[in-house]
Formats: sequence, structure tokens, C-alpha cells
Amino acid sequence: MDATDAGQLPDDPMGQLAALPDMVTEFLTTGGPTIWAIAGLSVITVALILWKIWRLALIGAWSRGKARDAVALFEAGREAEAKAMVAGRRGLRSKVIHGALEARENFPEDAAREETTRVARREIGQAGSGLRPLELIATIAPLLGLLGTVLGMIAAFQALQEAGARADPATLAGGIWEALLTTAAGMAVAIPASAALAWFEGIVDAMAADVEDGVTRIFVAGRRLPEPAATALPAAAE
Repeated sequence: MDATDAGQLPDDPMGQLAALPDMVTEFLTTGGPTIWAIAGLSVITVALILWKIWRLALIGAWSRGKARDAVALFEAGREAEAKAMVAGRRGLRSKVIHGALEARENFPEDAAREETTRVARREIGQAGSGLRPLELIATIAPLLGLLGTVLGMIAAFQALQEAGARADPATLAGGIWEALLTTAAGMAVAIPASAALAWFEGIVDAMAADVEDGVTRIFVAGRRLPEPAATALPAAAE
């Protein structure tokens, strides 16, 4: 039996790759202005996701060992070693733990807690940067797709009305599926944006929980540690 009798042979992969730009251009042209806006949002979404992963990696989102070890050293009474372990590190947890250790030395307990809270809020706020745009894209991309579909349906039915008795159902069906392309494109952008947003929020929440746990352990342990002995003043010469 000839190979063509079993069904259509797959196209050459290189030929498919060469035809990809034409397919993309046709898709964008068919979808109209709305599909161009959604395509722009898709590029922004990919850029935001990659940038956010890079930023989270820089602040140690997936590395908590040094901060945890520093807290354990402090609880064991080795405060100098604990500070040295997190000093100069770029990780969010290490920065806040180091800030808490510094605040304990320089301020009374109430002021030290306030200073530590300020540092923690600043670092966690910076860790959450870039999430608002992702949330906005996840919200408006489906709406843009729906808008494109509605506009396409209006155009299809206007063409049907103008055709009158000569209206071709195939033409109407073609206009409808072309209009539905924008809805599919909008959802294709919104779903990854929503998934990435939930993932990033979970990471930031986990870092915030780790910071709160570490800082609380430091201040609780600080109450148990013995106070440093006061340095005796030399006796005045008679």
C-alpha cells in the first residue's frame, strides 16, 4: 500500500519552521487590533516571569540555610558568629536576621522590634515587586479577548445583513471562528499569568513566614541569654 493511502504525511519540520512567520502574521491579521494588544501582553508576561524568577533567585528565595543557621547560633549564645554568618549577604532572610541582630545591640527591645519590623517590611515589599502587573495582565487579557470576539461577531453579522438573501452560512461561520480567536488568545495569556502570580505570591509568603519565625526566635532567645557583664571602672587614685 502506498504511504499516501494511509493518510496525509506530516510536513517537513524545516518547512513548518520556515512557514511559522507567515502563520503568525496571518493569525495577527485575522484577529485584528485586539489580537495585537494581546500579543503585546504575552511578550510582557514572559518578560515579567523571567525577570521575577531572576530577582527571587538573587534574594535567596530558594535558599534559607544561612539565615536558619545564624538563628541557631544565636540561640546557642554565639551571637558574634551568628552576625558574621549573615553579614553582607544579599538574601532577604539573611538581611532581616542581620538587621534584627544589629537592632538588638543598638536599641532597647521595643525600638529594636520596630526597627526589625521596618527592615522586614521593606525587604518583603521589594520581593513582591512586579506582581501587580502580572495580576493586571491576568485580569485584562480575557477581557480583551472577549472584546475582540464581540467586535468580530458584530462585523460578521453586519456582513450577513449586507449580503441579504445571498448570505452564505460558511462565510458567517468563518467570521465567527475568526472572532473567537481573540477569546482563546486572551485566555492563553491569562492562564500562565495567573499561575505565575499564584506561584510568586506563595514564594513571597513563605519568605515572610521564615522571616517572622527567625526574628521571633531571636527576640525570645535574647531574653534567655545572660546580660553582658558590666566593665568595672578603675578605682580613683587616692
